[in-house]
Amino acid sequence: MQDFRTFLPPERTLMGPGPSDVHPRVLNAMARSTVGHLDPLFIELMDNTKQLLQYAFKTTNALTMPVSAPGSAGMEACFANLIEAGDTVLVCVNGVFGTRMVENVKRMGATPVIVEDTWGEQTSLQKVEDALKQHPDIKIVAFVHAETSTGVRNDAQALCEIARQYDCLTIVDAVTSLGGIEVDVDGWQIDAIYSGSQKCLSCVPGLSPVSFSDKAVEVIKSRKTPVQSWFLDMNLIVGYWGQGGKRAYHHTAPVNSIYALYESLVMLKEEGLENAWQRHADGHKKLVAGLANIGIDMVVDENYRLPQLNVVRIPEGVDDAQVRKQLLDTYNLEIGAGLGDLAGKVWRIGLMGYACKDRNIDHCVAALKRVLT
Repeated sequence: MQDFRTFLPPERTLMGPGPSDVHPRVLNAMARSTVGHLDPLFIELMDNTKQLLQYAFKTTNALTMPVSAPGSAGMEACFANLIEAGDTVLVCVNGVFGTRMVENVKRMGATPVIVEDTWGEQTSLQKVEDALKQHPDIKIVAFVHAETSTGVRNDAQALCEIARQYDCLTIVDAVTSLGGIEVDVDGWQIDAIYSGSQKCLSCVPGLSPVSFSDKAVEVIKSRKTPVQSWFLDMNLIVGYWGQGGKRAYHHTAPVNSIYALYESLVMLKEEGLENAWQRHADGHKKLVAGLANIGIDMVVDENYRLPQLNVVRIPEGVDDAQVRKQLLDTYNLEIGAGLGDLAGKVWRIGLMGYACKDRNIDHCVAALKRVLT
């Protein structure tokens, strides 16, 4: 019979596409005593967490909260609440996570109109506008702000502006962008947005911050059919995550994970949003220079590449899997493989949250140099 023992993980440096390194303050917060999910002190913490998420998203949206599940559940929450069977939804696809949006649209019984662009390139604004002209029945425009599979930043502000011109709602994937580059929910008039706790927020995996505009809330309230998912139905969840007062029980929140998210958001507020964005930009510049010195170049155009998720070209003749294995086994360093069309051609190097620091960058460049030579 197997001898089961306490699991003691090694000290890894997480520089893949996520999860990223978790700040010690966040780990310490998670280890604190659990209270009940309806305890008055926890309700107060929920209110404070909501306010800090509004700060991170740059919004005053009343319906702003963390879904008690990872970013993929935040995605499904946005699609399930805003889409009804028979709707038409435009989805921008220039990487893996755009294709997941398409799958959500189909499963809601809606019709996807797909605007597709080459992996590694931005979504074409002209293609989006052309599709909206050709399909006047489109209800929602959905796109990924920071495409984790390719390292591309799509122009969220411009895409939202085009959607508004055609009276469409917007759903935005900000899983990799929140806390790493500018996200301005109110300024860009985003209707529904979701993110993840495990990337630029330096928190543990398992929570998905979301925010819905007042316009989106009205659409949810006026649905002709129930939301497909009971667990993710915002009409029900709002009774638990409402502001102040008595809360209606909906589910048992992951109390200690909320402790962790709250602490990560406190740290983001202490640093300041703009300072966090600048730190990621500075780290990116240092990484690019270091990699160039050892013959590794970037895949994405510098005008729209992500500073927090760096997609680099694997040198000719190099064994992708063997290099990543050696980095993990010898240097306790994790970087990510390419996905889809880019599998075996690129590595994805994350500089997200607490992982975006000089020590990690120096370690990554030095380790890659040793392995490659």
